[in-house]
Amino acid sequence: MNRRQFLQTTGTLCAGFSLGAASGCATAGKNRAQWFDISLAEWSLHRTIRNEKKMTNLDFPRVARQDFGIQAIEYVNQFFMDKARDEAYLKELKTICEGEGVKSVLIMCDGEGNLGDPSEERRQQAVSNHHKWADAAKFLGCHSIRVNAATGNVGSFEEQQQRAADGLARLGEYCAKLGLNAIVENHGGLSSHGGWLAGVMRLVNKPNVGTLPDFGNFVINRQAGEEYDRYQGTAELMPFAKGVSAKSHDFDEAGNEKNTDYRRMLKIVKDAGYRGFVGIEYEGGGLSEYEGIRATKRLLEIVRAELA
Repeated sequence: MNRRQFLQTTGTLCAGFSLGAASGCATAGKNRAQWFDISLAEWSLHRTIRNEKKMTNLDFPRVARQDFGIQAIEYVNQFFMDKARDEAYLKELKTICEGEGVKSVLIMCDGEGNLGDPSEERRQQAVSNHHKWADAAKFLGCHSIRVNAATGNVGSFEEQQQRAADGLARLGEYCAKLGLNAIVENHGGLSSHGGWLAGVMRLVNKPNVGTLPDFGNFVINRQAGEEYDRYQGTAELMPFAKGVSAKSHDFDEAGNEKNTDYRRMLKIVKDAGYRGFVGIEYEGGGLSEYEGIRATKRLLEIVRAELA
């Protein structure tokens, strides 16, 4: 059995998945107790993993379940960059998830080239570079890979839209064969312009190519101080959302996030009809990563109940 056969025949997708579903696999359950489920983005633990070296990617499912009571996780490819084609490693990771009762939701993919690169050759190479992560996501049971719509900041507003749409459409075709979504996060540059990225989605016009709105990633140019309105941007991206990232940095004494009004933001999410996973992504420095994750989880649970 070759690698592709191994990944495709032993991978599992969650029940009820369809490429047209607005929020991916998370809508499959018929008796959902909450209007969204909480997942944990691995980036919330990036200092613990990368700087402190107190855990690895293989520890992530156990930490999510045992330390935080979270049963759905979002991987970051940077923490197992050389393992996308490692069958033994992926099988071990999947076995750990099954043992903990943890659902693999998506893989956040970085460092694989610009899907909107001005060079068609480099753009196609970036598409091809993501194939291995789509295969790995399929095997682990994820509903999506999260990618970037980077364009190299070359060309007009519209030209960059066209190039990003081209790369995403090509990747979407590959992912569709696996029953996966390719979803784009607002992640700097023009991708943090809600109107621009929404326009890219309309150009691609594929049911399995969507967005992962991040509450805090709306800085277009940090040096110039150019920032898009986060509430407007989230509202523009939600019609295409198959995941949501609850970015957090700092909290006040009442437990509210200082930079983002979670009540306003989550109302936008709910009003869009979204019923999928909302992923915790703590990036602050005022609290430890563990306490920041817990603070974000408490706030999400409180607001989820208020908006139920």
